[in-house]
Amino acid sequence: MTCASCVARVERKLGKLDGVEASVNLPLESAQVKVPADVTDQQIVDTVNATGYKARIHESRPNPPLIEHHVMAVDHAGHMAGDHMHHGPAARQLKPRLITAAVLTVPVFAISMIPALQFPQWGWVAAVLALPVVSWAAWPFHRAAAINARHFASTMDTLVSIGVLAAYLYSAWQLFADPMINEHPGMESMGGGLYFEVAAVVTTFLLLGRYLEANAKAKAGDALKALLDLGAKDATVLRDGVEHKIPAEQLLAGDIFVVRPGEKIATDGVVTSGASAIDASLVTGESVPVEAGPGSQVTGATINTSGRLLVRATRVGSDTTLAQMGRLVSQAQTGKAPIARLADRISAVFVPVVLLIAVVTFVFWLALSGDLNASFTAAVAVLVIACPCALGLATPVGLLTGTGRGAQLGILIKGPQVLEDTRTVDAILLDKTGTVTLGKLAVGHTLDLDGHSPADVLSLAGAVEAASEHPIAHAIAVAAQSAMRDAGPLPAVKDFSSAPGGGVRGKVALNGTGADRTVVVGRTGWLEHNGIFPGDAQRQALATEETGGATAIWVAVDGKPAGIITLRDSIKASSAAAIERLKELGIRPLLLTGDNAAVAAQVATAVGIAPEDVFAGVLPEGKVDAVKKLQAQGFTVAMAGDGVNDAAALAQADLGIAMGSGTDVAIEASDLTVMGSDLGQLVQAIELSRKTLSTIKTNLFWAFFYNAIGIPVAALGLLNPMIAGAAMAASSVLVVANSLRLRSFAK
Repeated sequence: MTCASCVARVERKLGKLDGVEASVNLPLESAQVKVPADVTDQQIVDTVNATGYKARIHESRPNPPLIEHHVMAVDHAGHMAGDHMHHGPAARQLKPRLITAAVLTVPVFAISMIPALQFPQWGWVAAVLALPVVSWAAWPFHRAAAINARHFASTMDTLVSIGVLAAYLYSAWQLFADPMINEHPGMESMGGGLYFEVAAVVTTFLLLGRYLEANAKAKAGDALKALLDLGAKDATVLRDGVEHKIPAEQLLAGDIFVVRPGEKIATDGVVTSGASAIDASLVTGESVPVEAGPGSQVTGATINTSGRLLVRATRVGSDTTLAQMGRLVSQAQTGKAPIARLADRISAVFVPVVLLIAVVTFVFWLALSGDLNASFTAAVAVLVIACPCALGLATPVGLLTGTGRGAQLGILIKGPQVLEDTRTVDAILLDKTGTVTLGKLAVGHTLDLDGHSPADVLSLAGAVEAASEHPIAHAIAVAAQSAMRDAGPLPAVKDFSSAPGGGVRGKVALNGTGADRTVVVGRTGWLEHNGIFPGDAQRQALATEETGGATAIWVAVDGKPAGIITLRDSIKASSAAAIERLKELGIRPLLLTGDNAAVAAQVATAVGIAPEDVFAGVLPEGKVDAVKKLQAQGFTVAMAGDGVNDAAALAQADLGIAMGSGTDVAIEASDLTVMGSDLGQLVQAIELSRKTLSTIKTNLFWAFFYNAIGIPVAALGLLNPMIAGAAMAASSVLVVANSLRLRSFAK
């Protein structure tokens, strides 16, 4: 595939099948196709083949009621694009043709354009030297044009082929018609016209452009290829106490494997033994290593920097975080933004219109001036200058480079539509815990009530909370375990239940007494839901704790309030600067938290969020309402969160951003995923998306501008076909080079 016309034709043909939606990506030479269940893979392949291209199914996975296929197209030169990022052969195939064309074109150009170098019958020498250039070297253009013609279609190859052959055959016809036209140096210029140098130079320039373009496209895809290559190649698995070295892809979920200092972690897992600092920068983009110990989740492809770790594999193969990242980036790169579809629609009618303009130009000039040579030159220049390959490359190469760079920074852009969404977002809801703050709560102190001891209150609460995954629960369980280090493990809990945003409940037998105590831990509403109503003095005690900026949690035993546990979280060092940057981008930051108003206000003040922009005491279902409320006020809302309870709000928001080690549910519901937990990366994600969109728009502007200016100039006879060829090749290279600038984003 060579230009936007190829893209439009394949999409149009596939779209004629009932229920089929196709999106073709030119740089990747692939198509993402959604089909109803009754359309077979073979029908898709046959339809692509019928357009003059070849295709094979890259991936097929059930996803009722639609089945999604990835069809990999093959270009007319027979270059199989089976590998997602496999562009090398195109450049290698073009190289010998380019070298041959350049070597032969130099003498043709010299003797044609410099009278002092001309000799009797030089035209015949030029014709012989130019023949391999316009035939063998230009063969990829002719072959593609012929195949398209067989299917009653035309692409940029059609324009190039017609232009080159017309220049050569017209010159040959002149030479054979009057063999003595160049008997003496300078005679040709007084009579007919020989355009051997035009045919040779145009071919060479176009081959050079195609060669540079192929190399640049490969660079655009380097980022994703590098990402997919990040994974560890080997793993040291522990079986029956003996270490075995095996390929990493042979690891099974549940295997315990050893990670020594300096080694990559082979797959996603949980640390079962050992302590170390993990360098996750390759995956998350964060430069500061993260401490890991027993119970810590670790990600495959990150690097163990110090201690020896034993890790239990939890996700292997295509389920790992790295594989998921690669899949998301790949899907984003094969998608198509609305702005790209506009370019495709224009390209679909572009080539036939240009052919018509070339014919009209020739006839007009011939009728007006009677000068066959001038008419011919103008028509050929129109054909050569009009090739829409820059138009076809403008969007996909920008998207390819931007999403690839994002992957390197730990930013996953889910699809092209996200680029448009980040441009319009003007309000962002930031979930406090884990987004603005570290999300690592620590128990401050325990206030006892109703005659209980603080140690018993903490132990009972810790025993129940140990069954929950919530950060508050984890903090209380850790504090309880730490407080009773010499007393063994926390008591077992029975009849455990929990309510998202409320609290937990269970039965615990303390100190081996055998008597089960019913323990309820959570918010005031949760206690009241369980029929427990604190007295005024107790409520005042809770309010006092909260006024100090702490998160206060009730602990009730056997139906009566028994104590209050306070917890504190730390604000991330980068949060204030990131929020200031959001304001500079024209985005209004708002804080969203389930904590009390005092805690929320304290955090908001510290990071620079206005008091009126704080949503405190919000339950999980209330997060959706907060998004809807802002949307009703006319805001285009982004939502940033990292937990299961954020998924609904992420989906409701105009732009959902999953943060940090977000759950799969959160990542699935989001549009942008930031693998790190730094709020600065969230800002970086928005900036990269906007920068990518800006680059694509710049590409499209210059591609349209180039054709809009070039075609009229050529039609007026003011453009030499050789210069047109150079300009056409340069436009494609410039579009790709402009996109490659995204590779240096945030460096």
